[in-house]
Amino acid sequence: MAENCVFCRIAEGSIPAEKVYENDEFVAFRDLNPQAPVHVLLIPRQHFATLLDVEDTALLGRALRCVQEVAKQLGLADDGFRVVVNCRENGGQTVYHLHWHILGGRFMTWPPG
Repeated sequence: MAENCVFCRIAEGSIPAEKVYENDEFVAFRDLNPQAPVHVLLIPRQHFATLLDVEDTALLGRALRCVQEVAKQLGLADDGFRVVVNCRENGGQTVYHLHWHILGGRFMTWPPG
C-alpha cells in the first residue's frame, strides 16, 4: 500500500466504496463522478502508480479477465462497453494508482475528448 493513496485505502477497506467485484488481486467499485450510466473502476490491490510501472504482463491479462467478468455481471456484455486506462497528466490520470475505467449503458462517441 502506498501512503495516502485513496485507491489503496479503498482496496484495504478503510475508505468505503460501492464495490461491485473483488477477488484476491483486484477490486471494482462505482466511480463517484460517473461519465456514463455505468462507470466502474477496476484497481489492482497492489499499488502501481501508472500503467508504465507494471512489469508483470500476466497481471495486466488477469485485469482484463476481471473487466470481462465485471462487464458481464453489470449487463454490459451484450450491447458493449468502453475500457479506458489514463496514463499520467497528458493522458488525463488524476489518481496515481493504476485503474481501468469500465463505462457502458449508452453509446460511446469518438473521439472521447
